[in-house]
Amino acid sequence: MANTETAQPFMAAPTTHPALPAVPMLDLERQYAPIRDEIIAALAEVVDSRQFILGDFVSRFEQEACQHLGIRHAVGCASGTDALWLALAAVRIQDQAVITTPFSFFASVSSILRAGGKPMLCDIDPVSFNLDATQVKKVLGNAPEHSVAAILPVHLYGQCVAWENFTQLAKEFGLALVEDAAQAWGASRGDIKAGGLGDIAAFSFYPTKNLNAAGDAGTVTTNNPELAERTRMLRQHGMRERYHHDELGWNARMDGFQGAVLSVHLRYIEQRNALRREAAQRYHKLFANAGLAENRVYPEQGVVLPQEIGGGRHIWHQYVIRTARRDALRDFLTAQRVGSEIYYPVPLHRQKALEFLGYEDGAFPEAERAAREVLALPIFPEIRADEQERVVRAVAEFLS
Repeated sequence: MANTETAQPFMAAPTTHPALPAVPMLDLERQYAPIRDEIIAALAEVVDSRQFILGDFVSRFEQEACQHLGIRHAVGCASGTDALWLALAAVRIQDQAVITTPFSFFASVSSILRAGGKPMLCDIDPVSFNLDATQVKKVLGNAPEHSVAAILPVHLYGQCVAWENFTQLAKEFGLALVEDAAQAWGASRGDIKAGGLGDIAAFSFYPTKNLNAAGDAGTVTTNNPELAERTRMLRQHGMRERYHHDELGWNARMDGFQGAVLSVHLRYIEQRNALRREAAQRYHKLFANAGLAENRVYPEQGVVLPQEIGGGRHIWHQYVIRTARRDALRDFLTAQRVGSEIYYPVPLHRQKALEFLGYEDGAFPEAERAAREVLALPIFPEIRADEQERVVRAVAEFLS
């Protein structure tokens, strides 16, 4: 347990310590250095082939992605946001509602709007931070018949939602299930990996993701051949035949460079995910040994550690603690040259661009409280034990 003395407000600006070595949130130099020659060779192949858009390199990655995830179809595209839009457009949500979480990146909701749907938000589970199926069922019970087309759960921070609960809701209410798996390559629920749980799924390969491109890229995955074919059509301006446009699609194609880079990274993803899991377990032990971990849902004097919920495999895209004095702690860590980030400081229903959705402050108390308390600490496959020890010592110093 944490120190139970009453914490004093942290008022003074912390002193910066420039002599201390930095502990970054992510270090892409460490990731790329061992595989630099493989990456350069892959890029050279693309240049020599001149297959700059789609082509063999994208097709090869799509096939490898299917093998890795145990699914039938993967459709490479230009970004994770495009992947979300393509997935939602493929299941035809036009003029109907899609239920999702207010505690996610902006694209989870903006993609619904871009696909012609109406975002309908539900609160989160305070332990996993994922969409709460109990809250979703309440909303569905009050919604007019046929007004909701789909549910879009987000596998936040690298942990799948309790998918069996959403499968039951989808059957009961006749809904499509679309996975926002942007942060969860390699995560699983039972024996099924993210990307194969729902009707269709979207991944992001933004450079900070656990499976990452050298720029923007994404993919849509599905076991449904009709949805796969429709997704391919939509990613090329709605064309099945060149210059014949069946629908208003978009230019959402993956380029050959990203396909080639992703194929290289895919060779190492299982090893990297295993290292992330080791790093998460090390944090667990360090916080417990320091007496900082509080065994509760909400923090008081110490920190509440993230949990891996039963029945799933967390890949720890982020290691996110809860703490009552989050902003002050983050300032202190910055002064100590320890990286941190807030995912996410403003729930989606309180974003200025989404005010028109009509949700008031207090509409989703769990998401709003999480936005005040969560703090992501440095975690990446190459992080060293001594760096994690420094992170925990800094947190302990602040809380003391």
